[in-house]
Amino acid sequence: MINHANAQNIKNWLEAINQFNSTLEFGTTRVLFTPSEIAAREYVKNEMLKLGMNVREDAIGNIFATYEGQDTSLPAVWTGSHIDTVLNAGMFDGMAGVVGGMEAVRLIKESGQRPKRSIEVIVYTSEEPTRFGLSCLGSRAMAGKLSLEDAKNLKDNDGNTFAEVLKSLEYNPVEFKNIPISKGSVFGAVELHIEQNGLLEENGLPVGIVKAICAPTNYSVEVYGCQSHAGGTSMDARRDAFTASCEVSLSLERLAKESESEYTTATIGRVEVVPNAVNVIPGTVKFSIDIRDIDFESKNILLNKLLKEISEIEQKRGVNITLIPENHDRPIRCDEKIVEVIRQSCENQGIAYQVMISGAYHDSLFVGEFAPVAMIFVPSKNGISHSPEEWTDYEDIAVGVDALAETLLTLANTTDE
Repeated sequence: MINHANAQNIKNWLEAINQFNSTLEFGTTRVLFTPSEIAAREYVKNEMLKLGMNVREDAIGNIFATYEGQDTSLPAVWTGSHIDTVLNAGMFDGMAGVVGGMEAVRLIKESGQRPKRSIEVIVYTSEEPTRFGLSCLGSRAMAGKLSLEDAKNLKDNDGNTFAEVLKSLEYNPVEFKNIPISKGSVFGAVELHIEQNGLLEENGLPVGIVKAICAPTNYSVEVYGCQSHAGGTSMDARRDAFTASCEVSLSLERLAKESESEYTTATIGRVEVVPNAVNVIPGTVKFSIDIRDIDFESKNILLNKLLKEISEIEQKRGVNITLIPENHDRPIRCDEKIVEVIRQSCENQGIAYQVMISGAYHDSLFVGEFAPVAMIFVPSKNGISHSPEEWTDYEDIAVGVDALAETLLTLANTTDE
């Protein structure tokens, strides 16, 4: 019998991690391999050691904390998340899954049970794209989708390459080839995470069981028109890069709304207008496109339609539009067997739940390339995330950990493949 998770433990860990923060005056900022993030790594590793776990890192900084099972030759069961953040974020996104995994291991260990398989709590390197512009660096490398050569080409705003930063922190580039995880070497992975939406709160439910995870497609877009005088250039003579960009934005929004997929989103979140002056027609606009879908084919259909409409906008407005692809990731369906184990764990404990889609992507998206995965969501207050207003009650996280702990123990005691 496993005891219930201790909300005070969860609170203490989350608040301690939150002190490693470069913007204490406004939200939480903990960017990959900055002093605050490095200090948070050391704190988390020490807390894992206190739980009696074996701790190691790979060549990209993924942290593995192992509670050894009876047969260490069997593929392990994974849980965990990330501790890096976007700028001026909250204290729960990612971190709840790390401390939730730690608390689950504590519960299993203190119950006196040593499962057949080992249980590992993972801290994935840089789930957020904050520093190097690409998300899920650690799990992407695990899936074999980020090479050392890629790391040499990723740069931060100061011109430092990811490979250079890793080397400066004494991660061995020779070992980079050993990061990918082979299929079959992980029995299953379950990530606990805040919902980052308001469905659970609206429905008064403590747990969401994720059946599928959307995947992003990202572009940097550059629109080149003709910079000219706002009064001297007639409306018919203009090649306005901004109005062309607006038209692209409206096309993208309409196509997303018209999608026949179960879940599609499209966002332009970053915009740079040049020269950005009151009396000048913009000659250049640069912006981002973020498209997410639960169905890869539907996403490709949307993209093809968008490209066609962008070509028409170019012709109509006399501008040149360049799309620079950054990533085009494939969504995944969560493993039905693990989803059923989570469902049964909730029912065994009288925990109400809802099966749902994750519109946000997570490290589980890439772990799913080499292992069966599923996710457990806990409520987000007002559906807010990536903001200082982000909040999840510690007691709600504890309920999610109750479901997580039983799920991990069940999977870790499963010997059939």
